[in-house]
Amino acid sequence: MQRRTFLAGSLTTLTVGALHSTTQHPTAAANAAGATVDDDFLTVLTNANQKQIPLVLGNYQNASDSIRTVARKARRLISGYVWGRSSYHHDASLLAPLQWLVEQLAARQHDDGLYDVGNLHSPPDSAFAIQDVCMLYALLDADDQPATLPHRTILEQVLRKAGPALASGGVHTPNHRWEVSAALARTHHLFPDRRYAARIDDWLDEGIDATPEGFYSERSSTYAAEVTNPCLLTIAWLRDKSELLGYVRRNLDSTLYLLEPNGEVDTTASRRQDQKGIREVWWYLTQYRELALHDRDGRFATVAKSIEQRGTGELGDFLAEVLERPELAAALPGAEPVPIDFAQHFPTQGSARIRRGDRTATVFGGTDFHDLPVISSGLSTNPTFFKLRQGAAILDSVRLSPQFFSTGHFRSDGLRRTGDRSFELADEVKVPYHLPLPKRYRRRDGLYALTPDGRFYASMDFPHRPKQFRTLRTEVTVVEVGNGFDLTFDLDGDETSYAIELCFRPGGTLAGVEALDAPGNYQLVSGTGSYTVGSDRIEFGPGSGAARVGMDPGERYTYLGGNLTPDGLRVYLTGRIPTRQVLRLRTA
Repeated sequence: MQRRTFLAGSLTTLTVGALHSTTQHPTAAANAAGATVDDDFLTVLTNANQKQIPLVLGNYQNASDSIRTVARKARRLISGYVWGRSSYHHDASLLAPLQWLVEQLAARQHDDGLYDVGNLHSPPDSAFAIQDVCMLYALLDADDQPATLPHRTILEQVLRKAGPALASGGVHTPNHRWEVSAALARTHHLFPDRRYAARIDDWLDEGIDATPEGFYSERSSTYAAEVTNPCLLTIAWLRDKSELLGYVRRNLDSTLYLLEPNGEVDTTASRRQDQKGIREVWWYLTQYRELALHDRDGRFATVAKSIEQRGTGELGDFLAEVLERPELAAALPGAEPVPIDFAQHFPTQGSARIRRGDRTATVFGGTDFHDLPVISSGLSTNPTFFKLRQGAAILDSVRLSPQFFSTGHFRSDGLRRTGDRSFELADEVKVPYHLPLPKRYRRRDGLYALTPDGRFYASMDFPHRPKQFRTLRTEVTVVEVGNGFDLTFDLDGDETSYAIELCFRPGGTLAGVEALDAPGNYQLVSGTGSYTVGSDRIEFGPGSGAARVGMDPGERYTYLGGNLTPDGLRVYLTGRIPTRQVLRLRTA
């Protein structure tokens, strides 16, 4: 195993190569040889790690920690211990806590080499921890301090025990394939075993689940940033698979259009948990840095530097990666502007992103609800079809819910671009009334098949019944105007009521609206309302009347006690179907 001097922290130029191998990306050596170290970058990581270590020392014996958390805590301690620029460099006070954590890694490992992390005897969940364990072993081995020999002995035992299990076990989700493969690549590099290499090739031979636009099948920023991208880069590095870089490059390129001015990443189209939450860009730091160095891409360099300057997130976790691969600390190419003036359509996920400086918008019509009308993890079912930001003033969601047989929110069946600055969303909902069964399907015992009618199940043999339908047709056109957007709602069908919900991020001030009984709920009865944060403002209107109409999430949610009420300040506009209503959103 090649010993490296980068750990001492005194270099001004990079030593090319991997910490425990001479294998690199095909052009990594050419790009990094003799390159100047980015000391500001190293200072950011060093300081961030030094803030993490006291927190680990204060609760490293937390019995509720998962094995993944145990491994990550050990990684934070080891990063500081081996790094010559750290105030914790070779600090003996870290050794006993580290010993406890390492012993936990061994004690919690099943005889088959796997761990329980929610899922029982889980190869993919174990792989997340094993990747860290490989880094722990490699960093300590390169540092080669006699005091850490007991730690390394235990870590080696854990890795040798886990490898065969990862090489023979299965997965649950698409990203798990790449997590297991990356863990096997690291383990194989430390303790070669052709079974590991063969399993990696089996998974890779299935093909990478990415669209030409660069989105992975889960469409999730969380899993792209935390799993798929870093794992593909690891496999490319350790298994000489340079073709994998193209998938990461395309994903990072598309992500440029999802970035918000405040460092968040739009996740509306995700099929995973982050479709309903906030995601930050800091997770992408070393990915943008690596591809910026590899491709000499100034746009990627700009994103990487913006993450450093913002300083949010657990940036100290990246120190281990850079100690493992010093070429990541090379000075970045010159900064180039990232896109800030565009209307970008992503047909494969039914979304569009529009940005004009500090004003951004998302239009979304790509849920899985029409092809697979169920609510489940792994499906896109987010009913938010529009978002708008002006600086710090954030309209997190616009949603529509008709009172139509408890079928729930409007979810568009796709997104159609109708012009340079215009898009169309549409959906048709048909609800049946069931007529008597034809005589040939009738049973004297009355025990008919338990079947769905689209909203619920009953022993009615629904598929064989003739039907009378009630139909609701909804079209929403989104048109960008000078300083905002016009959303035109055309609702046609049986007479009923509807509500439009605008949910603003907490922290601002609403004006022109009336407070409702429930906390956080308001109604725009007439005129124009506004939401203001500092000097940023979003105006909305006109109001459409005082009738109160609840947002119906649909029977799929209410039957199980669920709801789809977003967090924030919710403003409602209500009306009656059939109608045409124009919602004008203006920014300042």
